[in-house]
Amino acid sequence: MPHDYSRTPEALSRLTRDQFRVTQQDGTEPAFRNEYWDNHENGIYVDVVSGQPLFSSTDKYDSGTGWPSFTKPIEAEAVRAKSDTSHGMIRTEARSTGADSHLGHIFDDGPADAGGRRYCMNSAALRFVPVSELEAQGYGRFRSLFEPGENTDSGEKAS
Repeated sequence: MPHDYSRTPEALSRLTRDQFRVTQQDGTEPAFRNEYWDNHENGIYVDVVSGQPLFSSTDKYDSGTGWPSFTKPIEAEAVRAKSDTSHGMIRTEARSTGADSHLGHIFDDGPADAGGRRYCMNSAALRFVPVSELEAQGYGRFRSLFEPGENTDSGEKAS
């Protein structure tokens, strides 16, 4: 069943001030002082605005940066790259494809054996759904990512 992961006025009204600043005003939260940088629980990370599935803990690793970092999106079409020339730098911004939420940035310094990408995300742009709640929250199709034999990695990767 297809989902509509668009941005709605109701969804925006539920955001905290920090979530709004990050997702709607392209903000960044402080390193090492955000909710998910050190989360080691298995599950998926969804767009805080729309609920669109974005990343899996099976692709999360400790980049040492203080932000949650992933080697790839849960589905390639979930995240789009956009050129970002703000702050006197040339970077690649990561945005959700459904709600067009600012998520963070993409860098080419990730683990080489996993493609070399680092999706450096803001916790404020994400909501974590533990494996035990996937079905209840409508994300049961991602359960197989955490079943033995389906994915050789049972949790976070070491950097």
